[in-house]
Amino acid sequence: MNRRAFIQNSALGLTTAAFLPALAQQEAFGNAVKQPIGFQSYVLRKEINEDIQGTLKQMKDLGYQHVEMCSPSGYQKFAFPSLVKYSGKELKQIITDAGLECESCHFTLPEMRTNLDERLEFARQMGLKYMVCSGGLAAKTLDEIKSKCEEMNRIGEKITQAGFTTGYHNHNVEFESSYGGKVMYDVLMEEVNPDFVKMQFQVAVATLGYKAADYFRKYPGRFISAHLQDYDPNDYKKEVVLGRGIVDWKDFFAASKKGGVKLVYVEMESNPGTLKDSVAYLKKL
Repeated sequence: MNRRAFIQNSALGLTTAAFLPALAQQEAFGNAVKQPIGFQSYVLRKEINEDIQGTLKQMKDLGYQHVEMCSPSGYQKFAFPSLVKYSGKELKQIITDAGLECESCHFTLPEMRTNLDERLEFARQMGLKYMVCSGGLAAKTLDEIKSKCEEMNRIGEKITQAGFTTGYHNHNVEFESSYGGKVMYDVLMEEVNPDFVKMQFQVAVATLGYKAADYFRKYPGRFISAHLQDYDPNDYKKEVVLGRGIVDWKDFFAASKKGGVKLVYVEMESNPGTLKDSVAYLKKL
């Protein structure tokens, strides 16, 4: 079953829930998750590129409240080329009409580096709060890492002055190397200025033995959001529904407040079923 068909079928399964009184639904949810629950648009790049209005509405029907978009301009070579025609204002209206909110968007380091003024205007039209750099600070030498962090600080300062918060999104690579006994990610945390650059934590590094909750406690107030993934205990290459894998989600959310996490985004690619069942899990946690 392809992802589009799955989402359509899943949405039908939620129809009866729409008739429950709002208060009854609220009481049915757990209280561990304080943040709005969103999804990262990149996992549905094909569907969004072909039918953004329909896809976003389907995700709203599954129970998602927020979407984190990716800059159409920066991503058009490998995702979302059909969205380049929209202004930030037009894109915001499409998202609003679907019943979702969008406070955060991914931008590539190259577009932040070379086209920041135009991207800031796009962010204003979108009504964003957070402009997240989607990666690029990892390097082979410590000097190169420090140089990249200096550049990120300059970019973050300009974004802060424009009224937004800058974020940086990690991948596994920032945890796969160390310098002077320090994991690369910890080096980044030392080199980026927390006044200008916050962090978006990718939970996928749990497969390498690193827990988001530990970093939230180690670096209080340094995080704005997180991407949520979970993995089969017997096969770390296999994504599973949140709550059925290796991540301790109660500990994650207990620590998330100390970390400063404002938003969470489910980001599951390998199995479309995880999108529906993961949001249901979070609402009951």
